[in-house]
Amino acid sequence: MRTTVSALLLAALLAAAAPAPTPQRAAPPPAPQRAAGAATGPAAAAHTVPPPVSTAQPAGIPPLTDDRGRVLTLRGWNVEDKTHRGDAALSAVTERHFRDLRAHGFGFARLLVFWDDLEPRRGRYSEAYLRKIERILNWAHRYDVRVLIDAHQDVFGPAFGHRGIPEWATRTDGLPFTPHPDDWFAEYFEPAVQRAFTHLYEDEDLRRAQTAMWRVLAGRLGRHPAVLGYDLINEPMGELRAGEDLPTAARRIERDHLTPLYNRLADAIRPVDGDSWLFVEPTPIVGEGVPTGLGRIDDPKVVYAPHFYDTAMEAGADYDPSAGWIEAYEAAVTQYPRTYRVPVVVGEWGPLNNALPNMGRFYRDALASLDRYSSGWAGYVWCYGGGYCAVDASGAFRTNKEQTAAPYAEAVAGRVVTRTPERLVYVAGRGGATVLSLPASAHGWRVAVEGRAWPRTGTVPPGASARVRVHAVPGARVTVTVSPAARRPPLVNHG
Repeated sequence: MRTTVSALLLAALLAAAAPAPTPQRAAPPPAPQRAAGAATGPAAAAHTVPPPVSTAQPAGIPPLTDDRGRVLTLRGWNVEDKTHRGDAALSAVTERHFRDLRAHGFGFARLLVFWDDLEPRRGRYSEAYLRKIERILNWAHRYDVRVLIDAHQDVFGPAFGHRGIPEWATRTDGLPFTPHPDDWFAEYFEPAVQRAFTHLYEDEDLRRAQTAMWRVLAGRLGRHPAVLGYDLINEPMGELRAGEDLPTAARRIERDHLTPLYNRLADAIRPVDGDSWLFVEPTPIVGEGVPTGLGRIDDPKVVYAPHFYDTAMEAGADYDPSAGWIEAYEAAVTQYPRTYRVPVVVGEWGPLNNALPNMGRFYRDALASLDRYSSGWAGYVWCYGGGYCAVDASGAFRTNKEQTAAPYAEAVAGRVVTRTPERLVYVAGRGGATVLSLPASAHGWRVAVEGRAWPRTGTVPPGASARVRVHAVPGARVTVTVSPAARRPPLVNHG
């Protein structure tokens, strides 16, 4: 677990940034169980509609769509069990996770799965593990939560005390590895870990093993109605060369290793699943405002899926609005989707110490930024406790995290003109109903619809969540407004 910034990584970034007016910070750690001990705050008394933060899809970045052509917006959280393995794998993930996600208006979950659990011995895939994943997908489908299957790794895998790539697929050439229990992201820069990534990318038999693993997952899960897509590898890293600065190394790894990796995996998946979206990640160095070196992935349904972590906040610092980190990150992550015309979904984000004085401002700024360019996000992480958990043991939001739960247009059947949490304007198409997601709140919600569409108006009572379906005449310009509820007859389709 990480509690301090890696001295090794920070030094590498400082050296790389020397000509610049300000030094870059170190890269963020790969998510969950990222650290513990953040203060727990009181739950919000009510959800309020935030100020407008989004308009139509930004120029050059296409939206995510469903099989009916509706424009999707994903709002949700990562769901994981990193603690249990073998027979107990995934036992910490329960139906409550998905029931609570939907009650708060979230319709998206990024589910962490581990290759070392799926294939503990080479060529022997765990039927029990696949059934557990299917059970979780059944819960998600019950509550209308779309799921992204994430092939997760932290510090490569169990050979180095973490999860991900199996030990039998870990080759180090005898290079040294020293654990860093107080700064585990530094372990990515241990020679053995870096060499293991090189072998994964370059050894033909390991390439075949990874593609076979994905064929098993996609062949088994691709027809499940809850599955939206696959995140092909979490926060990939690689081996630095002598004299190479970190941003240069990241772009080279993305260009020379990750681009062919993603194309190989796409080719492996498509014969067994031709419909699901493929989510591709850059290295975590993108979090420092470094544009990716990824090339084109030759598949029609690719999503760019960076993570959104600031090193200083990961190390426990408060948000500094004057540092310009969000602006630098946004400029970096929008280059790839504009170049290759693919949607963006941020797969992980959220600070450790969410109750610090400036964190309310951080959530407002971060949500505004994410809405400017992305088709959605998954916060880290939906669990019941402290640290990174979204909610406490009782299920109440921890300090500032209630800002993530706000009204949004989950699916828009037509061309979006303007979209904010409080107002949606679109020109209706033929893809079926537009769906609004409204979280449970203390005040309830009022929905008003203008144009050739129905229902015209109604309310969602306090304490109830809702998915409101708006039907419209194709070609009609429709305006939907959401506001705190007044005393009006309730809508019949809430719940």
